[in-house]
Amino acid sequence: MTSPAERPARTDRTPTSNPVLRRAVRYELLLTAAIAVVGAIVGGLFAGWVGITSALIGTGMAGVFLAITAISIIVANRFSGSDLFVGAFFGIVLGGWLVKFVLFLVLVFALKDQPWVDNIVLFFSIVAGVVGSLVVDVFVVAKARLPYASDARLPGESSAGRPGGGQSPSGD
Repeated sequence: MTSPAERPARTDRTPTSNPVLRRAVRYELLLTAAIAVVGAIVGGLFAGWVGITSALIGTGMAGVFLAITAISIIVANRFSGSDLFVGAFFGIVLGGWLVKFVLFLVLVFALKDQPWVDNIVLFFSIVAGVVGSLVVDVFVVAKARLPYASDARLPGESSAGRPGGGQSPSGD
């Protein structure tokens, strides 16, 4: 066993929230596929082919919108070692939200009066995606084993985040 001074310095500055966000995106993609199947079946029963099309469009919109937030946070976390981290982080995440808002408005106005869209099926598909995503996010965060201050550095600690510049005995 090596002493803390002999261990290699921890150079990875990626926030520990990234694996949790990646897991959330994976589960949200699975949820989106499930909602697409169920929505297409139910939409087909109530509105025929128009219902199937509407369910798939609504589920696709929900899936894309929900993934944009998590992906923008993962991308923004790449700047975590930079002096510009806070500005870059909030700029990227806010930019993602603005893209979602504008894209949502464009799609709503473009699809509003289309004869091949059932507005009720479209609405319920989007709502199912949003509510399902909230459930997935709660589940993923509740199952994540992250300390409350996982990325914090105390005064006097080295740039590697541990006294003496090495990793903890547990290897994290």
